[in-house]
Amino acid sequence: MAQTPRLAPRARSHPWLTPARTWPPPHTSSPCTGPSLSPCLPSVAWSPPSPWAGSATGSAVLIMSVNSSTCMSRRLLWLSEVPEGAVVLLPCRVKAMLVVNVLSIAGNLLMGLAKFGPSHILIIAGRAVTGLYCGLSSGLVPMYVSEVSPTALRGALGTLHQLAIVTGILISQVLGLDFLLGNDEMWPLLLGLSGMAALLQFFLLLLCPESPRYLYIKLGKVEEAKRNLKRLRGNCDPMKEIAEMEKEKQEAASEKKVSIRQLFSSSKYRQAVIVALMVQISQQFSGINAIFYYSTNIFERAGVDQPVYATIGVGVVNTVFTVISVFLVEKAGRRSLFLAGLMGMLISAVAMTVGLVLLSQFAWMSYVSMIAIFLFVIFFEVGPGPIPWFIVAELFSQGPRPAAIAVAGFCNWACNFIVGMCFQYIADLCGPYVFAIFAALLLLFFLFAYFKVPETKGKSFEEIAAVFRRKKLSAKAMTELQDLRATEEA
Repeated sequence: MAQTPRLAPRARSHPWLTPARTWPPPHTSSPCTGPSLSPCLPSVAWSPPSPWAGSATGSAVLIMSVNSSTCMSRRLLWLSEVPEGAVVLLPCRVKAMLVVNVLSIAGNLLMGLAKFGPSHILIIAGRAVTGLYCGLSSGLVPMYVSEVSPTALRGALGTLHQLAIVTGILISQVLGLDFLLGNDEMWPLLLGLSGMAALLQFFLLLLCPESPRYLYIKLGKVEEAKRNLKRLRGNCDPMKEIAEMEKEKQEAASEKKVSIRQLFSSSKYRQAVIVALMVQISQQFSGINAIFYYSTNIFERAGVDQPVYATIGVGVVNTVFTVISVFLVEKAGRRSLFLAGLMGMLISAVAMTVGLVLLSQFAWMSYVSMIAIFLFVIFFEVGPGPIPWFIVAELFSQGPRPAAIAVAGFCNWACNFIVGMCFQYIADLCGPYVFAIFAALLLLFFLFAYFKVPETKGKSFEEIAAVFRRKKLSAKAMTELQDLRATEEA
């Protein structure tokens, strides 16, 4: 969720809900990452603004804020065709990412030059272009990473996607400080800085081998797939993975290319689609955006002299525990970490609610809320933060994978948009009990994950697909048994 900034909330009567003037971009869920750190564009391009009242910078920040909801709605439209359309139009994964990366460079160049032209127009145009880039890369990058990763490291390498996001957020928080780039003179450099990282990524992508799985299954280039496997794996014998690809290719040959409509209409994919959508919904509706948005104000209420540094501290914790998640995900498994993360966030949300409700009676309750923020972020990065981005690619075979990732990305951004637009009104209505709503949602997400989300650790794409087939047959057999009993009783 490196998200674009949201429209500034209107004034509230609740002191604990007054958003701080300096704030980090809400969460970490933005799919704006790639194989390298550079794609964290919104993170670097939107850093915590200083309270520049009446300055040129202040008006630029205002325009960016207003534009954020427009960018988000555009992304929702673009994601309906991403990444499936990009994959169809371009001959391979790497070339698709190279073309998409040009959008990143162009968008940041527009924002970096905003001070030397019509600032508002250039910033709006730059944000729109980077929004298009985010939508495209959010599908292409996890798909490429899942396809080039060995089965034993697929989860760890998939988590690096989230690590790039949170690292970009942390860098943006630091660079956005007043004495660095968050001032009237340096703000154009701040807005355009990630264009330099994107330019670096463009050249790094030229060194990346094409996906062997895509070459073998989609293009039938066996020898080239073997060569790329050797580049990626070293001197290891590629025949085991080639045999796995052959099985997947045979299965893919028996099914035509799956469109988004077919993905929903076919009972074959129904369970996997439901799981894919629910993990995205649980990530965005967990409350992570709300926690990040109001963290600085809660630190102020706790009496922290420099709350902006405490917020940066949250960013550090965010990054550190994402690194830890890289090592945990292949040991503990996706399902276990996802469940542990949801339960930890649930407990933290309850603690946050208690702290906010009793804040007016006990001043020390602000510290309870402050600790709850750190714990909430820690548990988020343990599972619900990184796992949804790569588990969708694991749930589907080569045929339906592009359409499934497109739908999951659309769902993620749609939920992001809903939370951003509705939270302020729900907060006005519910007051300090607003985080109790997230606690209830987290309980529902935990129960769903416990009963429905399969473990994908160490399993091939074919083995994961077989898990859903067994569940489908089991459910069908149970239904037939119930019908038979009903008939006998009649």
